[in-house]
Amino acid sequence: MIALTAAEVATATGGTLHPPALAPSTLVTGPVVIDSRLAQPGALFVALPGEHSDGHDFAAAAAAGGAALVLAARPLTAPDGTPLPTVVVPDVEVALGDLAREVLVRLREASDEPGGPGLRVIAVTGSVGKTTTKDLLLQMFSTAGPTVAPVLSFNNEIGLPLTVLRADESTRYLVLEMGASGHGHLTYLTGIAPPDVAVVLVVGSAHIGEFGGVEGVARAKSELVVGLVPDGVAVLNADDPRVVAMRDLAPGEVLTFGESVGAQVRASDIRLDRSGRASFTLATPATHGGTHDERVALRLVGEHHVHNALAAAAAAIAVGLAPDAIALGLAGADALSPHRMHVVDRPDGVTVIDDSYNANPDSMRAALRALAVLTGRDRRSVAVLGEMLELGPGSRAAHEAIGLQVVRLNVALTVVVGPGARAIADGALLEGSWGDEVAVVDDIDAAVELLEGELRAGDVVLVKSSYGAGLWRLGDQLLAGGTIAVAEDVAP
Repeated sequence: MIALTAAEVATATGGTLHPPALAPSTLVTGPVVIDSRLAQPGALFVALPGEHSDGHDFAAAAAAGGAALVLAARPLTAPDGTPLPTVVVPDVEVALGDLAREVLVRLREASDEPGGPGLRVIAVTGSVGKTTTKDLLLQMFSTAGPTVAPVLSFNNEIGLPLTVLRADESTRYLVLEMGASGHGHLTYLTGIAPPDVAVVLVVGSAHIGEFGGVEGVARAKSELVVGLVPDGVAVLNADDPRVVAMRDLAPGEVLTFGESVGAQVRASDIRLDRSGRASFTLATPATHGGTHDERVALRLVGEHHVHNALAAAAAAIAVGLAPDAIALGLAGADALSPHRMHVVDRPDGVTVIDDSYNANPDSMRAALRALAVLTGRDRRSVAVLGEMLELGPGSRAAHEAIGLQVVRLNVALTVVVGPGARAIADGALLEGSWGDEVAVVDDIDAAVELLEGELRAGDVVLVKSSYGAGLWRLGDQLLAGGTIAVAEDVAP
């Protein structure tokens, strides 16, 4: 973060200094943190009220760790009664966003000066693929200049400001992931950080229960395009009619990506190797007309990542990266975020696909297809599936449809975890499963117990659910070997 005085923080957030004798020149030079354990000399500690704890209760610990200033909703004191240096605001969360907005304005002004880094803000949204695309952009842009991108999935009204506040005067690329679980969410986020490039991946059924239908999802995602700076570039998925229709809302240039013939950034001749990794020919607009073609081989597992790679390539074109550098960056990019198609070959011969961070019907189908590819003809497929949350009235039908796909992909064993996912088993039985190919268990502990008796060398195991269903804990155990061992009495 750029250095700010206590007075500047107060002005940006509409706050007041406490105690009144606090020196306005008190300087914040360190990071902005919401966890007191991360406080260091010069830091700004933001005392957010939480679901299970209140940051105000940890402000003294942050100050003891070196925090120079606290952003809080009330005056605070140390255990000995000494007032803590605090900017008091009516709403801490709103103040965090206000501070990020002011910092980004200053960074843009400095960037536009002669010799400035030419800061570009790139924002990504979509029902699936946001975090992977963000990770691809981070790795590509980092080779071209100082880049800041979210940690994990910091994509909401707290995570996005924290990401913006990590940028400083040297930052050339600020990559932001923007999530929405309701109308107006992206409008709020783009009000903090209007993007120069807005990437919309896909309109799907994630959080569909919150939006009242897929058209509601489309309207919410389109807020990112509306929130572009006046001369910003909209990067849109040509293969999704609801996304490409957003071109009418774009204030400036539109760049499309996809497999469609009309896409400006296009993939063709897509091939999968036996490890489920895709290669393709990347076509990008050439300077004097036509296209520039580069062959790209991804390290990411799953054919669905081709679209994420195309989106990242189009965003990179929009900010001026050369096609050969883009192809090289995509080919060298790894999966950075945990529980997202994280594939590990364990020493005992079991391959684990941990895609348990989140799930909706689109990502569930993509993960199951990846499982089928990795399994091939010689290995046994095991799918451990939990509930897909926030699907609204269509939840049961959506889960049943996944059960149908499990059968059609010949998954050898499907373990359905939790009552909310039970309709997956119902769908499998309706599609013709013999029954012994599907096991229904009540919770993660029961899934662990079942897998301990089932897994054998050569198995490929997919773990997939919404984050709230908690199967990421099972994913961690499987990746680490955990308490789950290969069944020695079962022939491979």
